[in-house]
Amino acid sequence: MSTAESKIQGTKAQRTILVTGGSRGIGAAVCRRLAQDGFDIWLNFRSSPKEAEQVKNDVEAAGRQCRLVQFDCSNLDETRDALEPLLEEETPFGVVHNAGITRDGLFAMMSQKEWNRVLEVSLGGLYNVVQPVVKAMIRQRRGRIAVISSVSGQAGQAGQVNYSAAKAGLIGAVKALAREVARRNILVNAVAPGLIETDMTSGVPLERVLPLIPLGRVGSPEEVAGAVSFLMGPDASYITGQVIGVNGGLYM
Repeated sequence: MSTAESKIQGTKAQRTILVTGGSRGIGAAVCRRLAQDGFDIWLNFRSSPKEAEQVKNDVEAAGRQCRLVQFDCSNLDETRDALEPLLEEETPFGVVHNAGITRDGLFAMMSQKEWNRVLEVSLGGLYNVVQPVVKAMIRQRRGRIAVISSVSGQAGQAGQVNYSAAKAGLIGAVKALAREVARRNILVNAVAPGLIETDMTSGVPLERVLPLIPLGRVGSPEEVAGAVSFLMGPDASYITGQVIGVNGGLYM
């Protein structure tokens, strides 16, 4: 076993990953892929219990354990009440902050509620979820953090000023946090999906968007999950503070 591999093998605590927004879309695909990689899952969801239970069944079918953890990651008290008992039991090897929402509209017509809600889930959720986990990881001197950003946070997107701001903020936070914790053997990276086939993109006019994508197609949640799998694995042991685009060439 290589030195890098030995860092993610061994105890149960070293084989657990927390995934926010894990019941549907990209989050669900991430949970399933990480289970195939040999990780146990703490699956966070807010309002999709049936879908979460199905993902749990899939994880267990892969031979791994899955713990459902229901909370709204934009709510600090609710999040900490759910996470603190878990963190007293063990420190997860990794966390994937995937939770996010859209409230699209032209900025000139955007309500403060639409602005705040998107930032609360993405950026507020990052603080509420990842901050206590990082504290535990620092004590363990190891860990992996993957944050799901978006091509909208890299290039900007008309009609998504709130979403673009939130996702760009995640990229900035990833780069700063990576510098803070690198000496503790904690790696922090972002994955920036492009147009991925999920409920969130179901209303996108493909006839207008596909010509902008060099590969000429929509991506799958599993392709995003593959990038997360890489970042959680031994081959990514010298990668931190980076943004991996999964976008078919939409942004280069």
